[in-house]
Amino acid sequence: MYKRLRNQIGGILGNQQGPRGACSGSEHVPDFQAHRHIRLLTFNIQVGINTSSYHHYLTRSWQHFLPNRRRYDNLDRIASLLSQYDVVALQECDGGSLRSGYINQVQYLAEAAGIPYWYQQLNRNLGQIAQHSNGLLSRFRPLDVTEHKLPGLIPGRGAIIARYGMKEDPLVLVLMHLSLSKSAQQKQLGFVRELIADYRHVVLMGDMNAHAEQLLTQTPLRETDLIPLPATAHSFPSWRPERALDHILVSPSLEIRRSEVVSYPVSDHLPIAMDVALPRGYLETF
Repeated sequence: MYKRLRNQIGGILGNQQGPRGACSGSEHVPDFQAHRHIRLLTFNIQVGINTSSYHHYLTRSWQHFLPNRRRYDNLDRIASLLSQYDVVALQECDGGSLRSGYINQVQYLAEAAGIPYWYQQLNRNLGQIAQHSNGLLSRFRPLDVTEHKLPGLIPGRGAIIARYGMKEDPLVLVLMHLSLSKSAQQKQLGFVRELIADYRHVVLMGDMNAHAEQLLTQTPLRETDLIPLPATAHSFPSWRPERALDHILVSPSLEIRRSEVVSYPVSDHLPIAMDVALPRGYLETF
């Protein structure tokens, strides 16, 4: 279905050099104001590798360095899921290197899913070997999008902040992928805490490599009033979920209409989804 798109993107990006962080622009993206709720999804896609057992970390490890035809089919399956949502946070994407067939996976998934706006944050640039990236996909025009390098002993972790709605009182989405190290997480969440300190309507979403109870009681996020998913929202590993590592945390001003771990095992993580209603008074000011 997306063979032509694969060839076009692969041909274009295969001739590029250097960092490939980019965005699609917002010329044809609908305004946010007309919508009373948004469907959110966060997904660590493991660069399109289909992992369904611990031994695949060994037998399929070569796919972290070399291209594989089946990766395209897996990306198409991921795109089919993403097409059901309004704003998507992606982690462990490749921005266009040898292993992805020189395809910017953020752009590919946005176009294949029919989502008009995409933004790629390049966090660790290994040239032709790998382009470690986060991604934002959005059906709505954001007020602005900024990217931030997260602190840590080993560089390569980042966050994307997208603001929607009113400049004076925006809805702020922070998309992130935290380190495995608990000490690094403390620094990173302290940094994020400062970024969101002045906002009332906040969503934190991404692979946070820690359980919600730990995040909200043992890190700088304890100073917030963010609401987590149930503790039973296990997302890792996808074939036998035992750990809640992926999260969508929201301010009390945002009504959670529905939340779930989506049973869609095409990565080593399962995606997390949430339907959030905007505050009534917030909408009436548009």
